[in-house]
Amino acid sequence: MSSDSVQLCLSRKTGEMLHRLRANRPLVHCITNEVVQEFTANVLLAAGASPAMVVGEGEAEYFAGIASALSVNVGTPYEARIETMKKAIRGALAAGKPWVLDPVAAGGIPWRDKVIFELLEMQPTAVRGNGVGTGGKGVDSLDDSSSAIEAAKTLARKYKTFVVVTGLKDYATDGERVLCAVGGSEMMTLVVGTGCSLSALLAAFLGGAERSLEACIACCDYVNYANDTASTRSSGPGSFHFQYLDALYQIRPEDFRK
Repeated sequence: MSSDSVQLCLSRKTGEMLHRLRANRPLVHCITNEVVQEFTANVLLAAGASPAMVVGEGEAEYFAGIASALSVNVGTPYEARIETMKKAIRGALAAGKPWVLDPVAAGGIPWRDKVIFELLEMQPTAVRGNGVGTGGKGVDSLDDSSSAIEAAKTLARKYKTFVVVTGLKDYATDGERVLCAVGGSEMMTLVVGTGCSLSALLAAFLGGAERSLEACIACCDYVNYANDTASTRSSGPGSFHFQYLDALYQIRPEDFRK
C-alpha cells in the first residue's frame, strides 16, 4: 500500500470524540478475558465510561440491549461463555447497539477459529486485533501491524465492519479508507490487559460518540497519547500500570488541539 493512501488521524477530532464520550458516559457491557476483567473495568472508568462485567447466560441478552455498547473478547473461551457471548450479541443487535469483537489468538487453534468465524457472522460493528494473527505468542502478535492492512480491508469488506489493527502503528479501515494513529511505546506489551481493554474502549467510543471510522482511530489516538504520557512517568511495568490509568483519566479533550 502506498503511503499516500493511508490518512493520519487528526488529533482535533480525537478531542471532540473524547469530549462526547465523557459527556455521554456510555455503559459498556464487557464479556472479556477472565484474566483482565478488573483492569478493563478500571480503564473504562478512567476514560469516562461505565463498565459492566455481566457474564450470566440468563441476563446477558437483556443487559446488552440496555447497555450503550458491547465488547466481546474471546481470550478465555469455553462452551457456556461462548453461548453467553452469542446471547449478548443478539441482544445488542436487536436493540441496535454497537458491538466490538476482539478475536484473541486468531489463526492459532482450529476450535477457537471456528468460534471466531461464528461470531464474525453475527455482524460486529468493529473488529480489533493485533497484527495479522499469525506468528503470535500467547495473546500478543509478533507481526508488524502494517503488514495486515490488506487483510484488514478484505475482512472489513467481507463482513461489512470496521477493522482496527494495533501494533507499531494503529490502523482502522472500512474496507476502502485506511486511517492511521501513531505513538505509544512497547511498555504496553508488558502489562496484561492493555490490548483487551483497548477493545472495550473502542466499544465505548462507538457507543458514546458516533459509529464511524474516525471514532475507531480516535480511540487508538487517545490510547497512544495515554501510553506516551505513562511511559515518561514510569520506571517499569508495575508503575506503568498505574500511570496509564492516571493518564487516561487526566488527559483532556483540549489536549489534542495542541
